[in-house]
Amino acid sequence: MSSPGAGPVHDIDTLVIGAGQAGLATSYWLGRHGVDHQLLERRPELGGAWQDRWDSFYLNTPNFAFLLPELSYDGPAPDAFLPRDEVIGLFRDYAARIKAPVRLGTEVTRVGVVDGGFTVETNQGLWKARNVVLANGAFQRPRIPASAAALPRHILQLHSHDYRNAQQLPDGAVLVVGTGQSGGQITEDLLDAGREVHLAVATCPEAPRRYRGQDVFYWILQLNLHGPEFGINGLQTDQLPSPAARFMCNPLISGNGGGHSIHLRDLGRRGVRLHGRFEGTDDGGLVFSDDLPARLALVEAGFGERLGRMADAYIAAAGIDAPPAEPVLADDWLPAESGARLKLEAEDVTSVIWCTGYGLDFSFLDLPVLDEWNYPRHSRGVTEVPGLYAVGLPWLTKHLSATLSVVGDDAEFVAAHVAGR
Repeated sequence: MSSPGAGPVHDIDTLVIGAGQAGLATSYWLGRHGVDHQLLERRPELGGAWQDRWDSFYLNTPNFAFLLPELSYDGPAPDAFLPRDEVIGLFRDYAARIKAPVRLGTEVTRVGVVDGGFTVETNQGLWKARNVVLANGAFQRPRIPASAAALPRHILQLHSHDYRNAQQLPDGAVLVVGTGQSGGQITEDLLDAGREVHLAVATCPEAPRRYRGQDVFYWILQLNLHGPEFGINGLQTDQLPSPAARFMCNPLISGNGGGHSIHLRDLGRRGVRLHGRFEGTDDGGLVFSDDLPARLALVEAGFGERLGRMADAYIAAAGIDAPPAEPVLADDWLPAESGARLKLEAEDVTSVIWCTGYGLDFSFLDLPVLDEWNYPRHSRGVTEVPGLYAVGLPWLTKHLSATLSVVGDDAEFVAAHVAGR
């Protein structure tokens, strides 16, 4: 663990680590309860992890999904999508509006227990607090497979966390690894820039941007918030098949261009070279799983087998008058080659972008509170350690717990628990 930076010792009732959407929502509710608190944000500016997205990024969730306290959308375009810089500006305005007490450029290096409270070491000094709320989010530690180290040194490697635009990359073809939302959208960004793209296909499900008369996110949100009222609990945490399922990828959709679906076979028809799962290097080339047809079929069936089925059940149970789902047209397009091998030099591949997600980072916790997945053991955000809380993690209480739509509800519950102490 790092040692604390020089500076005074501060005493406060509650420290909130992180000033992204989870931290700001928690601050709002702590303020309503009259709890003396401080937010510590490691970044030099407000805007959370949205600042780590590429230049052409748009939110994947529509404007109607803004459900933070005192930050709901009531404008003329509820189904539109905000670009990255507007999202960042919105959160900076929100922090000022709710008068969130934020200290920027303050990185937490250790949290330990002392005298019934906590000692919190930072690069800006030491804090003592009765309560600590972990609101540093799920986008902390970019994941890159160990096999990346075997790629030739002349290949530029970036995680999606560091990708901004195609001009960052040297001339030549680009390999994008992963087909979650980042992988699909960055592939489109590269295509728009005229780049030749290879794409290693994961198993994240494709989804229609609109389903049964609404943006698909509308139904996902209703299932999170109201599904249990109708006996549909598949998006509640206690229904997860395993702890690992907390990290399953989200449906492949985009908010760019007014919002649209991303279909991998369409990308192939546009010239993207599709490959199976990236497995490593061999004899000057890259090796992928030789199962691309089955993989594409799995990606295309995923929505109908899970989210689509739950949405249909909710619509029926709630008696909602929604149009029927549009029929899914069979698409048997396949590339001419299996995509199991890629010769880097022959195909002039000069860059790899790893769209392989993030891992949680609670390395600063000097407390035995993390499970084998590095996830705090908790009940509704209240951890096993008295006074230690978590907000804004995937599947904290629901599928959408880390999102703009639900994080405010979890923050309200945690803030009330803090006030009750």
